[in-house]
Amino acid sequence: MAVRIDQKITGYAVVTPEEKTRQAAAAAAPLPDAANDIVQMHERIERPDVLVGNTYKIKSPLVEHAFYVTINDIVLNPGTEHELRRPFEVFINSKSMEHFQWIVALTRIMSAVFRKGGDVTFLVEEMKAVFDPRGGYYKTGGIYMPSLVAELGSIVEDHLKSIGLLHDPELSAAQRALITEKRRQYEDRGRQGASAASSSSTANHEEDLAITGDGASFPPSASMCHKCNTKALVIMDGCATCLNCGYSKCG
Repeated sequence: MAVRIDQKITGYAVVTPEEKTRQAAAAAAPLPDAANDIVQMHERIERPDVLVGNTYKIKSPLVEHAFYVTINDIVLNPGTEHELRRPFEVFINSKSMEHFQWIVALTRIMSAVFRKGGDVTFLVEEMKAVFDPRGGYYKTGGIYMPSLVAELGSIVEDHLKSIGLLHDPELSAAQRALITEKRRQYEDRGRQGASAASSSSTANHEEDLAITGDGASFPPSASMCHKCNTKALVIMDGCATCLNCGYSKCG
């Protein structure tokens, strides 16, 4: 039987006999509660005209020009108790044209994963595990980044935390007390050493701190903690202790 189509076709999908049976059964089944009206993220959701998002800057010593990463989110079930904000697309812009091909490929794949729905947080660990054969670098704050892709994964992680998809592990009260105590002891020892040093030595120490610390809140002499990848591991009383996550080699 011929069917006349008077409207413009905007999309299509092949419906199998089994799919028709499932759709008929779903239409005939009564709705048990209002939970069936909750919209979840899936690939058939059309892009709204306006999306909300954030733009992040990556300035790496591995490239000449900065990268600007924009992640746009879609708001599902707006105005209800089930309102959700989920990542929908990502764009990366830079003057560094030597990275153009892999940037375009990566943004398209990531956007497709976002639109697919489900748990997209796995992207964070996969991207942060990418290592540059030329070696990594430390970003502001003493955090080690093994590659540009790893820092992009760190940005995605921060964005997912900001919209509630990821959460930082809570430190125990004992860990927080240990970090506070170790920070106080290290600062006291630093003040005592500075007062005993000569003025020239003090000036040189302050210069080293300004250059090496790079604005970080951890001492420039600290080494990298292998648990949190932050340059915050110091030796105190013969024990290596991280001033960021509380890791201690002595337990």
